[in-house]
Amino acid sequence: MKILIHSANFAPEVIGVGKYSGEMAEWLAAQGHEVRVVAAPPYYPAWQVDRAFRWPPWRHDIWRGVRVWRAPLWVPRHPGGLKRVLHLCTFALSSLPVMLRQVAWRPDVVLTVAPALVCAPGGWLTARLSGAQAWLHVQDFEVDVALQMGLLRGERLGRTVRALESWLLRRFDVVSTISGRMLQHLKRKGVPEERTHLFINWADVARIRPLNGPSPYRAELGLAPGTHVALFSGTLGAKQGLMVIPQAARLLAHRSDLVFVVCGNGPMQAELEQAASSLPNLRLLPLQPLERLNELLGLADVHLLPQSQEAEDLVLPSKLTGMLASGRPVLATCRTDTELADVVLRCGRVVPPGDAGALAMALIGLLDHPEQRQALGERAREHALRHLARDAVLQSLVNRMQASRGPAPERA
Repeated sequence: MKILIHSANFAPEVIGVGKYSGEMAEWLAAQGHEVRVVAAPPYYPAWQVDRAFRWPPWRHDIWRGVRVWRAPLWVPRHPGGLKRVLHLCTFALSSLPVMLRQVAWRPDVVLTVAPALVCAPGGWLTARLSGAQAWLHVQDFEVDVALQMGLLRGERLGRTVRALESWLLRRFDVVSTISGRMLQHLKRKGVPEERTHLFINWADVARIRPLNGPSPYRAELGLAPGTHVALFSGTLGAKQGLMVIPQAARLLAHRSDLVFVVCGNGPMQAELEQAASSLPNLRLLPLQPLERLNELLGLADVHLLPQSQEAEDLVLPSKLTGMLASGRPVLATCRTDTELADVVLRCGRVVPPGDAGALAMALIGLLDHPEQRQALGERAREHALRHLARDAVLQSLVNRMQASRGPAPERA
């Protein structure tokens, strides 16, 4: 098949956003498919364009058998609600001519990855002009998150944006998303069930696996033998509810055998740095290279997965897959009636969002019971092997693409 991927985030060599699009493109090309990608230059989560991609603004290269076109976008220094929308709109506009150039290539499938939803019209138009299947993949419901977190305000604006989103979703031949609850949310937005597809985030269980010995990061951080590590690794964004980590660190400052490690970049970095300046048991690391992901995840005795209440069931954090594959228990902050809790309770603990005291107590309970911690870690690894293996997940995507070749009849 000829597969055209339209994704604002495509930074496959870096842990974090863009990794999944890169792994998917590489895997599809290795299976013999012709793959092209139209993407923005790497900019997230640092919120600045990578120096190597600043000029020329439009470029084309070949990466691991995948032809990649880059189109520029405006990156605000201090992203906010309206600035985020404008930022994504600039990529939607700059990438549209590049997408339309692909019509002559005659792709079989045009796969648009959201966020950003503003790119969806360009993906849909390219698919229709080329006779391809129009596929939209919803990684998170950015409209609902923006409205619930107050990034976009106003009742009339909310109704208008949701109506436009629903209309746009219904134009696509297939709309996929990453969890069962999010699949139900698509149906509530008017997408017919036969046009939906569950396309979960996967784990490379061969690359990410339990370490046989101590992680090299322990020596690099100067950790004494017997020191426990509570690790968060990922984008430092507002929807993660990350400030509960320094709050819990403060409550557990008396535990000399415990260190909190936060690894990543993003909008919350300055606040976390300020908090860490007065907390010797809180260490910050910048985003680490992809080839060290297994060593990083193996540093944890317990993985921390904070999540704000406003974002629950509107996103299922992609970082969870690596946590599970690493064979370590997960401690998440979310309500017990969410899909995130359904997964985590099999191999870890769940506490209410924003409750630093509950987080601290649950963490100590895990650290002080090593047999229980080991058993939960083994369950996490088993879950990853059974349900999240990359090859099986991506093959299901290909099977659906092949079964749904050609555009579906238009529906209102």
